[in-house]
Amino acid sequence: MASERGSSPTTSQRTRLTGQDSEDNIDLLCPVCFELFEEPYIVRCGHTFCYACINKAVATDPKCPTCSAVVRPEEMGPNFLLSTLVGKARVKSSSSGLRRALGSGESLPSEGLRDFVTLGSQSLTLPDVNAMLEVLNQRKLLLEAEMSSAQNELLYEFLVQLQQMSESKLEKLQREVAFIKDDLARVRSQLVGSGKDPDELVRSDALRNFPEAKSHISNLAFRRHRINANFDDFVQCYLSTRTGEGETMFKQVENVHDSSPSTSACIPTIQDYDGLDVFREKLVKFSRFHSTRTLATLNYSSDMFNNATIVSSIEFDKDQEFFAIAGVMKLIKVFDYNTVTRAAVDIHYPCVEMMSSSKISCVSWNSYHKSTLATSDYEGSVNVWDVATGLKLKTFLEHEKRCWTVDFNNVDTRLIASGSDDTRVKLWDLNSDHSVASLEAKANVCCVKFNPFFSYNLAFGSADHGVHYYDLRRMKEPLALFRGHRKAVSYVKFLNKDEFVSASTDSQLKLWDVRQTECLRSFLGHVNEKNFVGLTTNGDYVASGSENNSLYVYYKGFHKKMMAMRFDGMRSVLEKGKKDEELGEFVSAVCWRQNSNVVVAANSQGIIKVLELS
Repeated sequence: MASERGSSPTTSQRTRLTGQDSEDNIDLLCPVCFELFEEPYIVRCGHTFCYACINKAVATDPKCPTCSAVVRPEEMGPNFLLSTLVGKARVKSSSSGLRRALGSGESLPSEGLRDFVTLGSQSLTLPDVNAMLEVLNQRKLLLEAEMSSAQNELLYEFLVQLQQMSESKLEKLQREVAFIKDDLARVRSQLVGSGKDPDELVRSDALRNFPEAKSHISNLAFRRHRINANFDDFVQCYLSTRTGEGETMFKQVENVHDSSPSTSACIPTIQDYDGLDVFREKLVKFSRFHSTRTLATLNYSSDMFNNATIVSSIEFDKDQEFFAIAGVMKLIKVFDYNTVTRAAVDIHYPCVEMMSSSKISCVSWNSYHKSTLATSDYEGSVNVWDVATGLKLKTFLEHEKRCWTVDFNNVDTRLIASGSDDTRVKLWDLNSDHSVASLEAKANVCCVKFNPFFSYNLAFGSADHGVHYYDLRRMKEPLALFRGHRKAVSYVKFLNKDEFVSASTDSQLKLWDVRQTECLRSFLGHVNEKNFVGLTTNGDYVASGSENNSLYVYYKGFHKKMMAMRFDGMRSVLEKGKKDEELGEFVSAVCWRQNSNVVVAANSQGIIKVLELS
């Protein structure tokens, strides 16, 4: 406290406390708090302080904060003259603050304005008050008018934008209605041309007596149910297909109108565009399959007490006559499709059985040599087998860790690709004992697939969540890198020369085009968070396994599943009370018999089903 005695306020403090830079009010500041006096009290030595400040100071040390003279509480009293001067200084300060605020266009704080009016109005007469009220009322009306104008301007801008948006939507709806009406007329005329009444969507009762008609009506009912269940998706698909090409048509129409009148006969019409045919094809293909029929049931293991029966891979040979099944039992079993599906009893034996030295992760048939089969295994080996003799022809041992995938090149049938946990993709030639090339990845390689239409294009998926697409003639950098999955990519399968599907443990399948890196579509419905569940394609269709022990089928034109088929859960005596989802079973491998409606699927219990989709 002694160190503060005799100190004086700085210039910045004076400015902050008095509201001005001059020394006019320096004598009106309390020596203790450096604020304008609040209830100034004078002590015996003649110095004045705020009442609160001197009381606090004396309570600690009974001496004057300025001269250190002894101070007794009973010898203090109010300084009325200084109190009056402080009041005038406050009014003057508030007035100058008001003038500065008005001059600069700033808003005066309500507390300062209220203090100014309260203190300044004490000297006003009634005529002064009336004059001031008149001025203030005029100012109020002016401010209200300005505020109302600003609000109207804002409202006007909003309404203009809303009108433009609504008119744009209306124009879009009018175009959509025009397309729908035109398409209805086209389909109606086609129905009439085929001798059918378009208003009679369900055939007559007399026709229902014929078995062929009943089958047709039943199939049509299933398709209607499928369409109604996915109606919103079909609407979006129809509009994007029809109005997308419609934009091109309308631009051409505008260009024709801008040209000479002699060209008016060349104005294109909606009928000139085949978007309706494209949508019809999507509609039919999506509603094509709705149920499955089991043609045969096989078992990977003949030992009912062996739990390690996961089937890792299923593949058909080049003629779709034989299919190979392999997995963690180290067995490669080859079945004759016709023999299996035509058998009178559901007991099936492989026509060839080969034993591997390690658990098998993947199989791949040669597209030229019918009896040649390649496998990859958990020890990192790539083996080539002769199915006709059941003998191993060649073994490649350069991978340092588990090899997840192997694939024969369909065009250059001597070439094999494999991918491993050692982050390498290796290329092998049947005529060589060592790898002929190697691609270095930055993460574990989970799947490798040649483009079936080219000898030099290859895609692989890895644990870096991406799909890498390479031209083997220029292996320094990939042609494209496809990003979109959130977890490791477990499978890559081609639909055609440009499109492929990738699977990931993020429970998504994604459709890609090799000519662009943006995902075309994501397929959702199946469950896949930790296991390899299998992926296969057949033209425009995709089939995938799932960790809820089901097979899912998708059409490439829609993101929702077409259908799902569930395997029956296998329960031991101790598992009789468990629910299916508690058993932990999953579909582990799937393969489509190309150019047919047959899918072979296997689950983690070694149960293999040959399924006919209908």
